[in-house]
Parts: sequence; C-alpha cells; structure tokens
Amino acid sequence: MLNWKKNDVKQASVGLLFLLPNILGFLVFTAIPLVISLFMAFTDWNLEMHNMFQTATVKSVGFGNFVKLFTDPDFFTYLGNTLFLMIGIPFGVAGSLAAAMLLNHDFKAGSRKLYGIIILTIVMTVCCMMLVLVGMASTAMTLLVCGIAGAVIIGGSVGGQTVYRTLFYFPSFTSGVATYILWKKLYSPENGPVNNVLQPILDWFTPIAARLSPKAAAGIAGVLLILMGLGYVIAMFRRCHRWYYGECGTVSVIIGSILLMIPLLCAQLWSGLGWGGAFGFFFAAAGVIALIAMFFFGRDYKCVADYGMADAIIIDGIIMIGLFILLGLTNVVLAMPVEATSADGLVAPKWLADYYWAKPSIMIMGFWGAIGSNNMLLYLAGLSGVSQELYEAADIDGATPVQRFWNVTWPQLSNVTFFILVMSIMGGLQGGFEMARVMTNGGPAGSTTTLAYYIYTEGFGTGRLGYASAVAWTLFAMVLCVTIFNWKFGNKYTND
Repeated sequence: MLNWKKNDVKQASVGLLFLLPNILGFLVFTAIPLVISLFMAFTDWNLEMHNMFQTATVKSVGFGNFVKLFTDPDFFTYLGNTLFLMIGIPFGVAGSLAAAMLLNHDFKAGSRKLYGIIILTIVMTVCCMMLVLVGMASTAMTLLVCGIAGAVIIGGSVGGQTVYRTLFYFPSFTSGVATYILWKKLYSPENGPVNNVLQPILDWFTPIAARLSPKAAAGIAGVLLILMGLGYVIAMFRRCHRWYYGECGTVSVIIGSILLMIPLLCAQLWSGLGWGGAFGFFFAAAGVIALIAMFFFGRDYKCVADYGMADAIIIDGIIMIGLFILLGLTNVVLAMPVEATSADGLVAPKWLADYYWAKPSIMIMGFWGAIGSNNMLLYLAGLSGVSQELYEAADIDGATPVQRFWNVTWPQLSNVTFFILVMSIMGGLQGGFEMARVMTNGGPAGSTTTLAYYIYTEGFGTGRLGYASAVAWTLFAMVLCVTIFNWKFGNKYTND
C-alpha cells in the first residue's frame, strides 16, 4: 500500500482543486455526452415521442438502428458525398506545399534596380486588369474582390517574404461562417463576381462553339478520353517502376493503383460517348492484369510494404483528379454544340444551385482554403529543416530544379506529408457541417449533404436521436480505422 503522508494528501488535494474546472468540463461536455449517445444508439429515442409532453417510454432496439443505417440508401448517398469531397485532399495538400515553397524564397533577393522593375510591372499589370474590368461594366463586388487581390499582390511584393506569409495565412483567422457567406456571394448566379467574369468569356466563345458539329465534338471528346487512358498508362508505369526498384511498397502500389482506376471505372456511368464505358473498363482491367503479372514475376529490390505511401496517395491522387477533369471535359465538349445553339447560348454555371456543380464548387473553395492553411505552415517548418548540404550536393551533381524537388525536398518532407494527409482524411470524414448548413442546407437534392450534416438533420431536424447516434458512432468507427492506420504506418514516417 502507498504510504500517504498528510502533506502529500494536502498537495494532491490542491492539485486536484486546480484541475477540477478542466475535469468537470471534460465530464459535462465530453465524457457524459459520449456515454449517453452510445446508450441512445441502441434505443428508439425520438424527440417527437419521448419528451415532457408525451408518456411514451424509450425502448431498446438492439442493433436495429445500425441495421437500418446500412439498409438506408440515404446513408450511402451521403457517405459518397463525403468521400467525393475528400477527393480534393491531395490537390489541397499539393497547393499548400506549392505555396510553402513559394513563400520559402526571399523576394527581395537580387539587385535593387531589378526589384523595382518587378514591382512596377506588377502594379501596371494590376491597374490594367482593373481598367479592363471597368470597361466590361463589372459589378462593384467584382471590382472589390479583384482590387483586394491586386492589393495583396502589390503589398506582398513591396513587403517581401514576411508580408506575403502573413497575407497568405490571414484567411485562416477568419471565422468559417464568414468565409462560407463570402463564397456564397461569390458563387451567386445572377450577380456574383465569378459569373460576372466568366459570362463575357462564354459570350465570346458561343459563336465558335455553335459552328462545332456534333461529329467534331464527338471527335474532340474521343481525343480527351484517349488522353485520359494515356495518362492512366503513364501513371501506372511510374507506379510499377517505383515498385520494381524498391521505391514503393506493395501496399502503396495497390492503394495508388486503386486511386488511378477510380476515374476509369466512373467512365461507365459518366461518359457521354457510347464506347467510353468499355474504354475505361478495358484500361482498368489491363491495369489489374499488369499488377497481378508484376507481383507474380517479383522484383529484385525489396522494401517494406508501406514504403512510399505518401507519394502514392498524394501524387496518384492528383493524377486521379486530372483524369476526372478529362472525363468531365468530354461531357462538356459533347454538350457544347447543343448549348451554344440554344436561345441563351453558353451560360455560366449556377454553382451551388446546380446539382452537378455544387460539389465541385465546394471543392474549389476547399482548395482555396488549403493553400494558406495550417498545412502551409507545417510545410514551411519542414522546409526550414531540410539541410542545405543536400541541395549543395545536388547542385554539384548537376541536378535540375525538378530533380532537386523529387530527390531532396519531397523525401525530406515525407513525415510532414504523411501527418498532414492523415489529419486531412480524419477532418474530411468529420467535416462538411458548417459548409452545408450555411451555404446549401445540404442541397440541391442532397448533393452536398455530408455525414456530419446528416447526423445534425437526423438528430435535431427530425428528432431521431437514436438513429443519429448510430450514424455518429459509425462515423467514429471510420475515423478510428484511420487512426489505427496512422498508428501502424505513421510512426516510421515521423521518426525517419
């Protein structure tokens, strides 16, 4: 037994007294609600039936809520929305890395005369763009947004690296609700700055698109689809090449290959060309056969199964987005002649009000937010830790800037990249509530409803707290799987 002295008990009591506010806050706002929600997940708790004005009692339904959840098509629809919005994560990570590398340079380096010429050029360019907007009769909101962007560019050029870093990170201080309201105004179909800039361009391009015959449009769409297939082949060859030479593990090559195959499999549903689905299925099947053959013949250079995981997810994820863009462009080109010859001609999208454009609109906003987010700061910290001796050795070997990045910068940032990736996936699974609540209310037709917003609508919209708790704990299980994945593979990356 512990031999507690009177003085020790007194010191422990004083310490607990100071910790008591945090302990009580944790119990009241975290621990107790978690226990209650776990209890509710196995009951039929409904605010419409179980309240102070009703006599119905709460009944246990066992795993009934979970059975109902996995047979509810809405759940899988909203899970698909959540995963679809997470497709932009690799692109956002790449954007934050690009911003960090850009801001890692000293803009005031070089001669003072050259520096002055650069600033003068930037000022004249911004002024000319503002004059063009005035001549196009742009709205006051468009002029304001473009003027602020120009002021940021000029201010950063004059102030140098420190000012640019502050300006890039400044949006992260803004409340999420305020940011969503701003983007909702930007996306306004009638008088939003985005459509005010885009519509004159579409008006100029309408006569050109009207002269495009359906056969010519199909030919262009076919070329885009073929480029999609070639991009897939090149990316798969790169992935297999890295696996053979021990630069990528077996688990990494499988995950990267799955990401690359997703756009080709989606061509079965989304391709406007009659042979597009068969085309995508053929390339995806060929990729699977190539992987099986590669694993069968083996390799001479061995490495651990998860080696190169960050490269597989980030690089192949970005390529996946590029393949999706090519797939989408095929449908745009096919529909262009019909739209151009209509009464209204080519019209700018309705963005958040359009079922097909709502999710891409959210992803564009997410990419903008990711560029100057905390991920950028993490990459800046990681870049400051890269030894300059490695760059000097690369310069002596005659490495190009691209080779310096792939062979020095990118490997040295693997621990930061893997941490950012895991945290982004966890945040993506849990996110989307504020965005859906403020910008779209989950619409149109549920296209922007994520699991987080689904939990809110089920629990507080319809009052089905039991079912909402079941969805919440299912989401917790998904996040837990990501955490276990990080525990399994992340320690090695962060400690190398």
